[in-house]
Parts: sequence; structure tokens; C-alpha cells
Amino acid sequence: MARTPSPDSDNVVVIGLGRFGGAVAESLARVGHDVLGIDQNAELVQSWADRLTHVVQADSTNSDTLRRLGVHEFARAVVGIGTDLEASVLTVLALSELGVADIWAKALTSKHGRILERTGAHHVIYPEAAMGERVAHLVTGKMIDFIEFDDGFAIVKTRAPREALGKSLAECSLRSKYGITVVGVKRPRTDFTYALPETRIEQGDLLIVSGPTKLVEAFAAIT
Repeated sequence: MARTPSPDSDNVVVIGLGRFGGAVAESLARVGHDVLGIDQNAELVQSWADRLTHVVQADSTNSDTLRRLGVHEFARAVVGIGTDLEASVLTVLALSELGVADIWAKALTSKHGRILERTGAHHVIYPEAAMGERVAHLVTGKMIDFIEFDDGFAIVKTRAPREALGKSLAECSLRSKYGITVVGVKRPRTDFTYALPETRIEQGDLLIVSGPTKLVEAFAAIT
């Protein structure tokens, strides 16, 4: 039986230990969180036994089963169930019935995501779509890294535009011209520097830029 964590703890239950759920569980464990992993597949459960705080084979669609495992004491849950849409939805419903305060769930399609939201998921993740969009931004070479948030806000790492070279941020006025904010500058073989008005941009500098997604994309396109 898993330890009973306090409701405001950082402990997390991850249900579905396939490729997505397993990656989430492993990352959480690596940064120090206690993780309870649940999956119906005995082989998967066995493979994770030595890597997570506690792993059990169980039917996650049954709220009574989840209660016996102490899941109702967890403040956060991640549902990483893949192709079994019914199990995914019923698991979110069971977690919601148990009163889990913060439910994250993987969705395969927008319709699946809407159903998850209606059955109690507080956050719906579309990992395949998100990765596809990220790769699309990176493959052109204009962006070196790209992160987009739910509200149409993005952070990117990109090369400095030619017009900014040899000038300070105040002099090149990138924010007023493009509607973006330069958060920091990474120069080869030097430490990351938070951007200030007097920060000078040199050849080879990488910029960490934030702002509305469309404006950030347009800025990266000129680099």
C-alpha cells in the first residue's frame, strides 16, 4: 500500500505507465517527488517497480479501487492512458469523484480532450500535437527552441537579427518594433545573462524571447 501523503504535498499519482505516463513519472521521481504509479499491465508495473516510490497493478476506472490505494489523498494526478479512450475518460471521472484537486490528462484528439474536461480534468495535454508543432517551428532553423503556453504566449530561443548586432537593446528597440521582450542573452562560452536596456547584442548571440506566439514567430522569421 502506498504511503498516505498530505493533500497539499508534492506527491503525484501517475495512471498509465506507457511512453507518455512513464516519461512523466520518471521525470517527477528524478526531481524528488514521491510517485505512485498505477497501470493494468503487469509487465509495465514490474518494470517500474524499482524506479518509483510505489507501483501497483489496478483498474484505475474503479473509484473504490483508487480509494483503497489512497489516491484520494493525492493533490495531483496525471492520467497518461493512451489508446483506450474509455479507460481514460472513466479514470478521470473516478479521480474527480474522489475529489483530487488537480487532474492532468492526456488526450489524443480535440473531441477526446473536450470529454476529459467535462468529466473533471483540470488540464488536458495533447503531447503528439504539441510535439508536432514544436518540431515544425524548429525544422526551419529559425528557432532553436520553442515553448508555447495555453494562452497564446510563447518563449523561444533564436539567433539575434542582423539589425541588432553591435547595439544595445535600448538602441535597437526590438520590443517597440516587434512587440516581443528579450528575456536574456546567451553568448558562446559565457554564462546566460538576463537582458537589460544596456545589454549589447553581438554576432553569434542567442536571444531568449517571449511574447504573443504570432509576434514571437514573426520575430524569429527575420533572424
